[in-house]
Amino acid sequence: MSDQADLFGLHPEAPKPLFPADLPADWKEALAAEFAAPYFYELRDFLVQERREHTIYPPAPDVFNALRYTPLSEVKVMILGQDPYHGPGQAHGLSFSVRPGVRIPPSLRNIFKELQSDIPGFTPPRDGYLRPWAQQGVLMINAVLTVRAGQANSHQGKGWEQMTDAVIRAVNARPGRVVFVLWGAYARKKARLITGPQHVIIESAHPSPLSEAKFFGTRPFSRVNAALEEAGASPIDWQLPMQAEE
Repeated sequence: MSDQADLFGLHPEAPKPLFPADLPADWKEALAAEFAAPYFYELRDFLVQERREHTIYPPAPDVFNALRYTPLSEVKVMILGQDPYHGPGQAHGLSFSVRPGVRIPPSLRNIFKELQSDIPGFTPPRDGYLRPWAQQGVLMINAVLTVRAGQANSHQGKGWEQMTDAVIRAVNARPGRVVFVLWGAYARKKARLITGPQHVIIESAHPSPLSEAKFFGTRPFSRVNAALEEAGASPIDWQLPMQAEE
């Protein structure tokens, strides 16, 4: 009978969210359903097996750094990437960023070139460590948060996209203005998730060397600051320290 579970008190327990360590409370609240969803349990099991058999980037403690460094309540800008860097020592949980001392990848080098022409006085730093932007409210997150060493896009379609779409929706739900920066065709498809009339979307070609000619001159950084100031928010100081410190 359909009431037997109730008769014997065998109510199934709801799955518990698999919260990453040190996740800000507002991200926990916004994403609790995702961290408890069956797909996320499956993704966890997939990653455990992948790390047994392959080298996976970024290191496990760094996977959710984008959310750790920029609480939901502080997000002013969102820069969406596609896939983590897949070379040794590069990925550390922020899209486009690399740790201090790691050679600056071509896409990030092009970002610095555009900054130099877009923001008066900007001086390209020696390192590509973008955490100072994250600490000002720039959420830099990839659509997929892990990758096999040397195999770009190897973790696509495993569940990360559902999680990061939920991140975009949570940011979209913020009442204040957020400026969404979508570079390249993949990121620009996510514009459908951004429905709040208070927000601003800045789209262009990707800063990759494959599309740099269409990226240069788009002035995304000054446009971000103009959109923030129009809404009464403080602009981002895009200048990074010459010598990065973790």
